[in-house]
Amino acid sequence: MQSLSQSPLDPAFIQNPYPFYDRARACGPLFFWPEYDLACACSFEAVDSLLRDRRLGRAQPVELQRPVPEHLQPFYAFERHSMLELEPPDHTRLRGLVLRAFTSRRINAMADQIAALGNRLIDAFPVRTSFDLLPAFAEQIPVIVISRLLGVPEEMAPQLLGWSHDMVAMYQANRDRQTEERAVVATCAFSDFMRDYIDSRRSRPADDLISTLIAANADGARLSTDELITTTILLLNAGHEATVHAIGNGVKTLLQSGQDIAALLAPERCAATIEETIRLDPPLHMFTRYVYEDMTIFGEEFKRGAQIGLLLGAANHDPRRFPSPQLLDPARKDGSNASFGAGLHFCIGAPLARLELQIALPILFGRCPTLTLARPPDYADRYHFHGLTQLMVRL
Repeated sequence: MQSLSQSPLDPAFIQNPYPFYDRARACGPLFFWPEYDLACACSFEAVDSLLRDRRLGRAQPVELQRPVPEHLQPFYAFERHSMLELEPPDHTRLRGLVLRAFTSRRINAMADQIAALGNRLIDAFPVRTSFDLLPAFAEQIPVIVISRLLGVPEEMAPQLLGWSHDMVAMYQANRDRQTEERAVVATCAFSDFMRDYIDSRRSRPADDLISTLIAANADGARLSTDELITTTILLLNAGHEATVHAIGNGVKTLLQSGQDIAALLAPERCAATIEETIRLDPPLHMFTRYVYEDMTIFGEEFKRGAQIGLLLGAANHDPRRFPSPQLLDPARKDGSNASFGAGLHFCIGAPLARLELQIALPILFGRCPTLTLARPPDYADRYHFHGLTQLMVRL
């Protein structure tokens, strides 16, 4: 397996990781990334097949687990109940219960609220001056929508956003001890808030996702309180963190495309355009899997417990799957991509994220046809995430 060095903290890589991915794919389906001490899959075929391969999974084999440092125990105690980190049969039970509550009917019923929220935010945009579209629009929609869907008070959105940022920072390449301590504080505070809120919903159920999750059961099995807390926090974190980046990256992509944005977002083309923006510049670039048995993967030998990085951003730019992958082309014959994963852990919030983008972006550009970039946007030093620090625009 060929080794290819690249610091994930290198400013040039942070701003544009795609040239590195091109070099990595030239090494074959797999390459070794020494900065991570990790074998990585970078072609679409390799990433897609390994996401679907049940011989790999998110949970580390028990016999290979090491003691968690004391200062991180609250964070990983929380994560033990996350379906993102579980495999069958626990994952099957937990995901099945969540899907009974997180239905397409419930998600689609949010369409009018998303549209009204988008319009209200645009009404508050400043005129004749530049402003940051991320806090003014991209951050607001996902966190308010998922809060309303779950039944969490909307006025808590800024606090939820802060806790979420601190927790997901645990998955960034620039993580340090201070990052870890902030994540633990956020985890404890978020968990305490959700525990109290779930208790109140037990006695006063409402027409919201939390009440439905409390009542959900499969063959007599219900979510435990710890599972409820972790699941609601996971939905809140995942329900807005990646979608914020998807909105910001999508607006940037459209503004820099040089194409007729109104035509791209016309009703008959909107869904394909949104899917193409998500492919072209996805909000999450790496997920990892553990190997569950000694096996050969694309000609390379792996032992049980080995870890493999699956580079979603690289898969989405594989020219064998997407000709001229750097171009925004909603007319691609097969636009399905790796941005939401695949297989057992396919993103449960993908329908909601797509709905938010398909409603919010046409409203944004319909109401603001003269929207332009006020300065070149920069990406944040948050790999494995890929999102902007700010998106300065002008009407």
